[in-house]
Amino acid sequence: MTDDSSPSRGRAVPSGRLSRLGAFGRLAAGVGGGVVAEGARRLAAGERPRLGDMLLTPANATRVADQLSHLRGAAMKLGQMISMDAGDMLPPELATILARLRNNAHHMPPQQLDTVLAREWGRDWRRRFAHFQAHPIAAASIGQVHRANLPDGSELAIKVQYPGVKESIDADVDNVATLLRVSGLLPKELDIAPLLGEAKRQLHEEADYVREGDMLARYRAALAGDPAFVVPALHSDLTTPRVLAMDFVAGTPIEALETAEPPLRDRVMASLIALVLRELLDWELMQTDPNFANYRWQADTGRIVLLDFGATRSIPAATVANYRALLAAGLSGSRDAVRAAAIAAGFLGAAAAARHGPLIDTMIDVILGELNRPGPFDFGDRAFVGVVREQGMEMARDRATWHLPPADTLFVQRKISGTALLAARLRARVDIRAMVETKLDIALTR
Repeated sequence: MTDDSSPSRGRAVPSGRLSRLGAFGRLAAGVGGGVVAEGARRLAAGERPRLGDMLLTPANATRVADQLSHLRGAAMKLGQMISMDAGDMLPPELATILARLRNNAHHMPPQQLDTVLAREWGRDWRRRFAHFQAHPIAAASIGQVHRANLPDGSELAIKVQYPGVKESIDADVDNVATLLRVSGLLPKELDIAPLLGEAKRQLHEEADYVREGDMLARYRAALAGDPAFVVPALHSDLTTPRVLAMDFVAGTPIEALETAEPPLRDRVMASLIALVLRELLDWELMQTDPNFANYRWQADTGRIVLLDFGATRSIPAATVANYRALLAAGLSGSRDAVRAAAIAAGFLGAAAAARHGPLIDTMIDVILGELNRPGPFDFGDRAFVGVVREQGMEMARDRATWHLPPADTLFVQRKISGTALLAARLRARVDIRAMVETKLDIALTR
């Protein structure tokens, strides 16, 4: 979510199916016009243009980012995921412009907000509060957050869902998938239907604020007494499927710790990595959205504030077992064991393993060399990432061997990768090997 320090603009969210379909139609027309213009320019310059090059121009990327920002909902959420999770695999221009979706500041204008709250709480909803701040303190893909005070002085954070978001999820996912297909980013041979189905299910769950409130309460209970974290308390009497009410908990962006002393940065990231291991190996329940805005920092208490539990999901026992085997293989230092575990978990497809064995072995060797160095792992030292990316890009050129891991694995890996990205941002040094060894011993002897 964006915070209230960002410039923001009110813009009504298209809520009807026809209006949202029309927005996608205008987007397609705009992209098509951009292709014609870019093709004419390249022909005039004596070039032989390729369709992919004409589609992935900065102008077309801007059209896509702006329209997804306006639509919000599943359309914007998928754009955010693409920009955050696949940035290294996208053309630089597209990755840069899509990154704008992570900092979008559009919000509902007051009249639309009042309509939504009147439908959820009744026309006299304002009487419930001593004060309700009409301007949101945060705006994201599915909803926006407001501060409010109850008559007894309690300060709340109220998340209000954009109108039409839940009803448009299936169509939005299909439309974004079509845009990706048309753009040439995805090969026709890649079957993304299972992933699209899982994305729809996940987004429907995220759009159910009663469910999110339940997950918020579960995390608050699980972390009760943990000195590293604070989780807001749920106000169930004000929570509906489209409005989530919780205590307002003050904090600063977690990225503010970039300028903190190294021991503090290391301690914070050690706590977050330990939480991921608990989610995966102990609870088999994970909040799978690694957006940095879901973490805040309290300098006065030294605690991390955890927010936004809409993407929380149970992890199947088989997925947990696969990760446990992969972690154990990594600790063993055996390239063969890691390769076998990666194939069993679905990270590697059989075709890629057969056709790109040397590339895969090089990637495994680099990763094992980094993870098995004595002492803390230095997330700030990203030199090895370029080597791994180079091998991965070489494999990616063979589009016939592209492979999608199981959906549950993708969601877990998204959280793991996002946590590593935050650790790199904070230049943290954490003894991951010792943490994993301890956690695997606990997990294996339960």
